[in-house]
Amino acid sequence: MVLLLFFIWRSVLFILSYIAQHTVPYLGFFPYKEILTDFKMPSFISAFANFDGVHYILISQQGYSQYEQAYFPLYPLTMSVVNTVTNNPLISGLIISHTAFLIGLIFLGKLCLLWFPKQKKIALWTTLFILTFPTAFFFGSVYTEGLFFMLVILSLFHIEKKNYLYAALFAALSSSTRLMGVFLIIPFLLSFIQTRNDLKMSQLLTLFLKRYFIILSPAIGLIIYSIYLWITVGDPLFFLNAQPAFGANRSSTPILLPQVYFRYLKILFTAARDFQWYVSLFEMTVFTSVIGVLLIDLRKMLSHPKNYLLLGVSIFSFVNIILPTLTGTFSSVPRYALFSLSLFLFLANIQNNVTKKIMLSVFVVLQTVLLALFIQGYFIG
Repeated sequence: MVLLLFFIWRSVLFILSYIAQHTVPYLGFFPYKEILTDFKMPSFISAFANFDGVHYILISQQGYSQYEQAYFPLYPLTMSVVNTVTNNPLISGLIISHTAFLIGLIFLGKLCLLWFPKQKKIALWTTLFILTFPTAFFFGSVYTEGLFFMLVILSLFHIEKKNYLYAALFAALSSSTRLMGVFLIIPFLLSFIQTRNDLKMSQLLTLFLKRYFIILSPAIGLIIYSIYLWITVGDPLFFLNAQPAFGANRSSTPILLPQVYFRYLKILFTAARDFQWYVSLFEMTVFTSVIGVLLIDLRKMLSHPKNYLLLGVSIFSFVNIILPTLTGTFSSVPRYALFSLSLFLFLANIQNNVTKKIMLSVFVVLQTVLLALFIQGYFIG
C-alpha cells in the first residue's frame, strides 16, 4: 500500500508540475537558476531543484563556496557519490530524495504498528497526512527533506526495537544532514528513562554509562561538521552565522516568539497585499495551527506518559517547529513542519473519518497551489 501511495503521489506531482509550467507565469528570482538547463532534463522535472536545490548541486560538484556552509554536508556529499554513477547531480539528488523518502515511509508504517498495535489504520492515515501536507513535495525535490526524514524514522525505529548501534548510526547521520537531528537526543534520553522503574539505582547508573554514547550519538554529526568549519573558516557555528547571507530576514542571534508575531502582524496590517503578503499570512497561519496541535498533543502526552519514546517524539516535534522561529521569522516554517511527526500522528488518531477526509482535501488543494508556485520560481518556503 505504501509503495502504491508513493507512486501515485510522485506521478501526480510531475503532472501538476507540467501543468503549472503552462498556466502559471514564471518568476524564477533565485541565484544560479540557469545551471538547471545544463542537465538536459525536462523543465517540469529540473524545477524540483529550484532555490536551495541549486546550492546542493553546486556543493556536490565543487564543494562549499562562500556562505554555503549554511547547508549541512551529508546530502551534497551523498550526491557527489551517486554522481560517479549518474554523472548528473540533478538526477543524483532526485534519486537520493525519492529512495530515502520511500524507505522512511515504509519504516514509519512499521513504527506506527509498534506504537499502535491495535490500531492498524493509524499507519495508513499518518502516511496519507504526510503525503498530502501542503509542502510535502519537498520530499521529492533536490532538498534534504527526504534523506532527513528517513534518518529520523530509522533512528526512532531502531531505538524502539532496542537496536542501539543502528539507532546511534542513523542519529549521527541525521545531525550531519540538518541541525534538528541533534535534538533526537530528547527521544533517545526519554526512551532510556522509561527503564528506570524496573532497575535499582546502581543498575540504572551502569546502564546509563553503557548507553551514554547511544544517548549522545545524535550530536556526533553536528560536532564533526563544527570541527570541519572551525578548521576551514575559523567559526564552528558558521552554519548559523551564515544564515543572514541568504536573506529571508533571518537573524543569527535568537529572537523570541512574541517579537516574531509582532513583526508578522505589522506586515499584515501595514504592507501592500502583494505575493509576499500572502506568503507571510500563510507562514504565520501554518505555524499557529501546527503549534496549537502540538501543544494539545504534548499536554496529553505529559499527563499520561505511557510510551516515553512517543513523549520524546512529541517534544522533538515541538522543538522542531519552535527552533526556526528563533531566527526572527516564520519563513520556511511550513516546510520545517514536515518533521513535527506528532502532528501527523495526532491527525491520524482523530476518530471522525469525515473530519480527516476534509483535512486531506484541504491539504491536497494547498499542496497543488504551493507546488505550482514553487515550480515557477516563487519562494514559498
